[in-house]
Amino acid sequence: MKFSEMTQDSWAELQLYLDTCLIPFTGLTGNHSPAEATEVLERLRDFLDLIEVPFKGRIMTYPAFHFAIPEMSMALNTICEQLKRSGFKYVVIMTSDGFLEKDKISSADLVFNRSQMVQEIDEAKIAGYVGEKVREMWKN
Repeated sequence: MKFSEMTQDSWAELQLYLDTCLIPFTGLTGNHSPAEATEVLERLRDFLDLIEVPFKGRIMTYPAFHFAIPEMSMALNTICEQLKRSGFKYVVIMTSDGFLEKDKISSADLVFNRSQMVQEIDEAKIAGYVGEKVREMWKN
């Protein structure tokens, strides 16, 4: 579910079920042409589908961080902490092209970086891997 689909009343009703917040990170640097930025956004959209589609009803997708900044890890940690204080039990960050140092974003429950994953996992197995990690997170 997208954050823009939520009203104050529906949040009160659905908060028990929507326990996981998804933060997309585009990772634009300002060096992309408009066509390249479009391609980056399309890859991110497709990557987000690996969680948004199978886990619809339990995941709330928040607005994306589009541009990378030097203190990105610190900013994402702060946002994760605030989202958890606002009622989310879990926060997941996903990027297709951006660079994130997972070990520096300790407040996120999961960080998925597609560009790193394709170097470590067969691309055909990424969807299964992502789904498995999300289910493991919910079990713990």
